[in-house]
Amino acid sequence: MLIQDSKPLLIGQVTALSGIPIRTIRYYESLGLLQSIGRTEGGFRQFSHDVLTRLSFIKRAQSLGLSLEEIGEILNIHDRGELPCGEVKEKLEEKVTQIDQQVKQLLTLRAELNGLLSGWEDFSHQHEDTICPNIQKKNSAFYKD
Repeated sequence: MLIQDSKPLLIGQVTALSGIPIRTIRYYESLGLLQSIGRTEGGFRQFSHDVLTRLSFIKRAQSLGLSLEEIGEILNIHDRGELPCGEVKEKLEEKVTQIDQQVKQLLTLRAELNGLLSGWEDFSHQHEDTICPNIQKKNSAFYKD
């Protein structure tokens, strides 16, 4: 089994083992997140087995909100032989801060929407200078001076 493990993986095998489409693997390679170790005589990409670890890391990092650019920075640290946990922590802390800001903005929007809905009026005729008078009232945020 060790002999088989040392054989390079073809891109189709990487797809089968990781569940990640060939097109995505090629894209990651074009971004420098992955590196093939060569090609077969037929031109198929070959990868070492550590590609599966990298793909797993990429998918997990994406699920945590990291961009492919951020993931690339982390992988570059790893590729220099350093443990990138400090960088990962810093990026995740930034994500928490961004999420906190988004939550605050969403809560503000929800309050504005609830206020608008609580004063909703049913208009029976079309007003010439408005599309929907309820959201174009002078007291809406858009019309504040």
